[in-house]
Amino acid sequence: MLDRYLLRYFLGVVDQGNFSRAAAACNVSQPTLSVGIAKLERTLGQPLFVRSNQRVELTEAGTRFLVHARRIEREFNVVMQSMGASADLPTLRLGVLASIPGETIAAGIAAARPAEAYRFELLFGTERELAGHLAKGRIDLALTLVDRGAGRFAERRVTTEGYALALAADHPLADTPEIAAEALANETMIVRRHCEALSETSRFFTERGVRPHFALRSTNDDRVLQFVAAGLGLTVMPACYRHPGIRRPRLAGFAATRTLGWVAGDAMEHLLATPIALMTSIERGLRA
Repeated sequence: MLDRYLLRYFLGVVDQGNFSRAAAACNVSQPTLSVGIAKLERTLGQPLFVRSNQRVELTEAGTRFLVHARRIEREFNVVMQSMGASADLPTLRLGVLASIPGETIAAGIAAARPAEAYRFELLFGTERELAGHLAKGRIDLALTLVDRGAGRFAERRVTTEGYALALAADHPLADTPEIAAEALANETMIVRRHCEALSETSRFFTERGVRPHFALRSTNDDRVLQFVAAGLGLTVMPACYRHPGIRRPRLAGFAATRTLGWVAGDAMEHLLATPIALMTSIERGLRA
């Protein structure tokens, strides 16, 4: 029979990246945790970790066992919560760039169920707001823009994407694969005021003599998509956005891109090397 505390020690090492941080997270001494891991390995009859001075890595057996350990821990926490007991869960506060589709984050959460393993908190904000929250310790991890040259926090790149037009499916240009800026000179547009490429987009149109009328200025992408689909105007958005009733043709000559990735505070840097299920679920959605 496996004691739950041994599972917690094992998951602590996986999540924290080494024995000393895992011991602190589990509120035990490092020798106590090491003895527990050794007991777990003897019980299972196989080594679970490859230890070195620099890092701790899972063995093949450890990787297989991790799947079962995560499931057992989740089910235990569900039982505890359903019985009204207070499970001793670690805190995970995630910040997400506001210009990342909410449905991608929601799908990742639905798949990983972070609230079963953590006291989970979710916050949306701009790149600057998220950096400030990380610096002040208000969030542990952020999904935001990376490769910006700041070097302030540890980063892990996930994906790079471009931008494209978004226009109503019944627009006369909707089925055109690529549209020149000049062809939009008489179009009404919607401004995404929180867009990280806003100044670059404005300059691109202005240099080509396009100065449109703006029917809506918004920081809410769901609202922007709704009104684009309604035919109020068109806009420029990251390529990852999809919505019923909208087409996404390319904007000819517009080469702007953005790179999204994880940014971690000091206490969570280990997650960049050994991402948890929530991170991998969201990454799959971003790369789809």
